[in-house]
Amino acid sequence: MIDLEAVRKTALDWLAANHDQLSRDHLAIWEMAEPAWREYRSCAWYVERLRAAGWTVEEGSATMPTAFCATWGDEGPVLGGYAEYDAVPGRSQAAVPYRQPRPGMSKYAAGHTDPHSGLGIGALAGFLAAQHALQAHGIKARLKFLGEPAEKMCGSKPVHAAHGYYDDMDAAISFHPASFGGLVNSVLWDTHCAPYWSRIYTFECDDPETWLAKQATAGIQHTHGVARAPGTIDAVTLMYTASKFLKEAMLPHNGGWSINEFILTAGQAAADNLAPNIGQIQYACRAPFVEMQEKVFATLDNNADHAAAITHCTVRKEWITKTRPGLPNHALAEITYRNFERVGPPKWSEAGKAFGREIQKTLGIAPMADPFPPEHEQLTTPEDGEAWFRANLPAWQKNFAADDYVEYTWHAPTVRLYVARPILRAPEPGYRYPEWTRFAMGGTPGTIDPMWSTAGKVIALTLVELGGDPAALERCKAEFRERTGGGIGGSKWMPPLLPPKFPAPVEYRWPEYVETVRGREWSIPTTAAERA
Repeated sequence: MIDLEAVRKTALDWLAANHDQLSRDHLAIWEMAEPAWREYRSCAWYVERLRAAGWTVEEGSATMPTAFCATWGDEGPVLGGYAEYDAVPGRSQAAVPYRQPRPGMSKYAAGHTDPHSGLGIGALAGFLAAQHALQAHGIKARLKFLGEPAEKMCGSKPVHAAHGYYDDMDAAISFHPASFGGLVNSVLWDTHCAPYWSRIYTFECDDPETWLAKQATAGIQHTHGVARAPGTIDAVTLMYTASKFLKEAMLPHNGGWSINEFILTAGQAAADNLAPNIGQIQYACRAPFVEMQEKVFATLDNNADHAAAITHCTVRKEWITKTRPGLPNHALAEITYRNFERVGPPKWSEAGKAFGREIQKTLGIAPMADPFPPEHEQLTTPEDGEAWFRANLPAWQKNFAADDYVEYTWHAPTVRLYVARPILRAPEPGYRYPEWTRFAMGGTPGTIDPMWSTAGKVIALTLVELGGDPAALERCKAEFRERTGGGIGGSKWMPPLLPPKFPAPVEYRWPEYVETVRGREWSIPTTAAERA
């Protein structure tokens, strides 16, 4: 018989002994702050770290240059999890108690918001601690840890799923910093994340000379003497405007669905008397059901066809991502929450509270003895968290918000773990702090370390229990088989929505850092005033 208490103690002792190094590791990722599909340095850091710990690492997994798949162990159940490490453009913030971009960076550069830096290190800490404990106690289990780029676009996990990377897993753990007011320090129960779909429409005007070609004035066959073809800037603006006008007619006014857009390029900044020859606009939609997504993108596709026809362009429609709705697993949620109870909620030290008070001073708020909400140092049972969710949603809506961890849920029993991230207590009802306050606390050890270190403990204890207690793991797998009608390929199973071997959409003009004769800077250059 395996003494699970001894195994748990070994894992927790490892985390305590390595806390300071893991804190430095977190700051390394936080400072890199690389955006979606361009996390080259962050990915390389994880690869090196895992290899040094004895893992076998495949770089560039599933056609994604900034993804990886790391494995450890030779036999036993396969227990999966992942790190994310993408940052968000336009959110650069130094770890100071006032609004300021990271030194030497434009305010338009990327910064960690959720923060995925803490998400990744919390997960890594849990898996490294579990590795140490499983090995020390001779428990046969295999660990599988993936690097998942571009989560802000729900990017990598549908691609990994389409390439079969999750098919051999027996269970998986997904951790995220808590972002819902009534669901902190808990696990999801029934209401998991909803589908998120995104598509890019590329308009091209390759034959502008065929636009009203017979109407040259005075016989002058020159760009200054003929009517210019409308071209791709007009195509993008027509697409944008038509879709805005029709937004309210796409779906019923309920269900918490939303559409956002991003213009990647429009005319390539040429103000000549030439038809702009390329324009690209990306649409992303969150909606509770796959059927709702299908209706939205049928409308968008129709808009794109007509915008192209009007402007003398062609249009390509290419998927960026398509996620499925999340699938619950109560058995694994119960196991994980029990381990959360063993660990206890995060607790903030006086150093962390002092930093919070400095932010409050900056904003003209009277500093509070405890600047953090009391519920952030308390556990929320899965049932209470579910009740809070349901009180905010219509009865028919089974999924809410969006995150691509849902892809794991269709390939193995998966738990969604939430641990409180540092936010400040409101001085009065309805007060909303500026976003930079959260970003600054994400780069300050006193405020962010309690979150990721607590997550690491819960993850480690859950992994060693799944590895050391076959009956517990079998309960999770039995529920998964029941919910999917037999597991992968079962009668109620939903396959990946992207086609098999889908190539990752890494070639687009995504925001990124660039190297120029001026040095390393953001793709929107730092201004002279910012450099001063």
